[in-house]
Amino acid sequence: MQALLARHLQRFSTHPYMAAPIIGVVTRLELENRSSETAELKNALMGPYAALGDTFFWGALKPFSAAAALYLAVQGSLLAPVLFALLYSPAHLWVRVRGFLEGLRGGRDGIDFVGRLELPEKTKWCRWGTAVVLGGVAALVSSGGPMSAPIESGFAGHAAGLLVVLACFLAVKRGLSVFAVLYGAVALCAVAVWVQ
Repeated sequence: MQALLARHLQRFSTHPYMAAPIIGVVTRLELENRSSETAELKNALMGPYAALGDTFFWGALKPFSAAAALYLAVQGSLLAPVLFALLYSPAHLWVRVRGFLEGLRGGRDGIDFVGRLELPEKTKWCRWGTAVVLGGVAALVSSGGPMSAPIESGFAGHAAGLLVVLACFLAVKRGLSVFAVLYGAVALCAVAVWVQ
């Protein structure tokens, strides 16, 4: 028992949602008395799985879910947090539960489960979806909806909104942090509201 604990008290750092498939495979290897392979497997998978998980769950799915919730929030709906939870939670819960079960059932073959998810392709679609939804939010805000922007409506307002979006795009393209652009836009909006 002490040898088992010593093997699994070593440093293990990966994306929390992607840890379940690895834990399932390692559990299967331990049950089959192939404990010599566990450390090698964990070291080989934790980096790539961390990159996949960070990119998809936190870099694509979470912003998409937040943008969709923002669309409802801008319309004054109290269901915005519910929509966020419904879009975001099922995906990561499914990967955790199914990933663990596939790893436990298939052993080393359970690793194929993550490959079948095609997360890089889904990441691309989530990012496009985020851009489309945020465009819808910008159109809704600039058209004078329930929470209209503090700019004049009509052609001048739409042109100003388009210029802000293009400026943000160029800033990110030139290497400025997305967070700096986001916080800068929030500060700019706060100043515009305060001035009016």
